[in-house]
Amino acid sequence: TVCGSTRFKDEFIKTQKKLTLQGNIVISVGLFGHCGDIFSEKDKIMLDDMHKRKIDMVDEIFVINVGGYIGESTRSEIEYAIANHKGVHFLEQH
Repeated sequence: TVCGSTRFKDEFIKTQKKLTLQGNIVISVGLFGHCGDIFSEKDKIMLDDMHKRKIDMVDEIFVINVGGYIGESTRSEIEYAIANHKGVHFLEQH
């Protein structure tokens, strides 16, 4: 599952392609709120929960952390992945 701030839409797409070509089944976000997709706060809560359900289905997560940025939602997803014994990989090592 690809995690990270949706402000990095281009990096999400590039990473999804790279991971797919490496033979991985990639699960990602369905909307890019920081790039123009509009949804309510209620939807945001649902989407955050849905992303954790996506993490439940995978062996590891790949964090899009451009410039080392990790927001609150992404930090929560990383903690969730670790608590559920999932591997955690980062785009940028800091």
